Amino acid sequence: MSIFYKLSWFFKQEKKRYLIGITFLILTSFVNLVPPRILGLMADQLNRGHISWSEYTLLILTIVIAALLLYSFRYFWRKQIWGGAAKLELQLRSKLFRHFMEMDRTFYQRHRTGDLMAHATNDVSAVQEVAGEGVLTLVDSLVMGLSTMVAMVIFVNWRLTIVALLPLPFLAVGAWKLGDKLHDSFDKSQAAFSRLNNKTQESVSGIKVIKTFGQGKADAAAFNAMVTDTIQINKQVFKWDSMFDPLSTLLIGLTYAITIIYGGLMVVNHSLSVGQLVSFIAYIGNMVWPMFAIGYLFNILERGSASYDRIEKLLAEKPEITDDKADPNLAATDVTGDLVYHINSFAYPDEPNLPVLHHINFTLKTGQTLGLVGKVGAGKTSIIQLLLREFDKYDGQITLNGLDIRQIPLELLLKQISYVPQNNYLFSTNIQNNISFAKTNAQKAEIISAAKKSDLHEDIMQMPRDYQTMVGENGISLSGGQKQRMSIARALVKESQILILDDALSAVDARTELAILKSLNQERKDKTTVIATHRLTSVMHANLILVLKDGQIVERGTHDQLLAAHGWYADMWQKQELEEKVGE
Repeated sequence: MSIFYKLSWFFKQEKKRYLIGITFLILTSFVNLVPPRILGLMADQLNRGHISWSEYTLLILTIVIAALLLYSFRYFWRKQIWGGAAKLELQLRSKLFRHFMEMDRTFYQRHRTGDLMAHATNDVSAVQEVAGEGVLTLVDSLVMGLSTMVAMVIFVNWRLTIVALLPLPFLAVGAWKLGDKLHDSFDKSQAAFSRLNNKTQESVSGIKVIKTFGQGKADAAAFNAMVTDTIQINKQVFKWDSMFDPLSTLLIGLTYAITIIYGGLMVVNHSLSVGQLVSFIAYIGNMVWPMFAIGYLFNILERGSASYDRIEKLLAEKPEITDDKADPNLAATDVTGDLVYHINSFAYPDEPNLPVLHHINFTLKTGQTLGLVGKVGAGKTSIIQLLLREFDKYDGQITLNGLDIRQIPLELLLKQISYVPQNNYLFSTNIQNNISFAKTNAQKAEIISAAKKSDLHEDIMQMPRDYQTMVGENGISLSGGQKQRMSIARALVKESQILILDDALSAVDARTELAILKSLNQERKDKTTVIATHRLTSVMHANLILVLKDGQIVERGTHDQLLAAHGWYADMWQKQELEEKVGE
């Protein structure tokens, strides 16, 4: 029953709705007592051998009225209780989604997509059952069970009631014992479902890679193994769950047997009428649901409790990137200016003893372009991640217009930055919506202008519905170069103070790269640009180029200065020039 306490915040919030629903539910239970009583009266009159048409009509009319009342009352309690359950589902799903939007990079490194989807779907549905089916089962079984027992005592015989209901305590004890087992096994079942959900999501998303490498059969075998494991875990849930119904059936059968034997003897001894025995047997029919409901209720509550614990555990996680030190009074004009890095040391949270950046110091004035080059793992992306505030724990300081970026509200900071990674994400909508994603009110002319600057407009005009062409999931219908250029167009529409291209031109040819860089140079004369790349032609016009190795700056200067230094940059420039000539 602890799940009702956990959800007390919601029941207090929806107190009026549930009070109305429960009232109609109680009325439904009371009206359900009428038909058995009418049947008993009819049986007694028939046993005496006489019943008038007026008496018969009155009894039938009473049953019809009871049926109409049951129809009305059931409509109103369903509307209130099921409506409340739907509202809880809405609130939990919304709360989880907002939480996902607030969490940072480290959260998504700890949790896989499929697991998060399972929390937001399967777990929420299990909790919703508590606010709907759980409330119904608890109230209905208690009210119907108690009111039926009272009716048995008043309208039939108290001795027969006590004797017939002796098996009930055994049902309560059995439900209590099995409840803890069910909670533990269902918690494991939900975790297994999360793993299976994640496997499905990964396999479907990576289907092109799986097929390309001929791993379809191997992946299917791995999936089948996971399904088998999930089934084995779920068998434990079914094992404990399946013990409720047989126990209820056994005890109900025992109740009927006691009633027929003991009640029959009472009829023979004339201490009970035939009609009363008929009514009592009908009342036992009313008791079938409450007895079965005990097992059903524990199933719902334990499933809901396990799922709610999983949701609460997820919601309890806090983002590591917060605005605790930020100044809420800052405006966009306050954070437009020079970018200064002074990083003594930085290590990722999962490997705190392995610094990936050492002594990174440079100043980039407004309107200048910074080039970051070096081998894979040299630290280029780490420098960018710190500017995006994906990590805040480092020894040093990054300032924008003289302000430590950790003092700038995250939302305000990110509005000043447009980021284009190597592998950007495109949504399953048309090209126009993808380009205007960061500026939903962008005019068509702005979208076309951005597409032209990223050398994508001509490609779009050759597509079936030009800017209304659907790109498919994550741009599956586009080439790698088209995806990158669409991501650049999206960034340009935003018109941010800082533009970051993180190896964002790797999939385009040299001619296209040159056209895009030329547009950027003209477009962003008064704005800051950061380009991380392996292709040195992308940064040859940069105001400052940093050559990184093992997280440190080993060379710095302009393109001409670095060529004159005859270091790594000059050697790599010669190699890439030679490769280009050979390619031609």
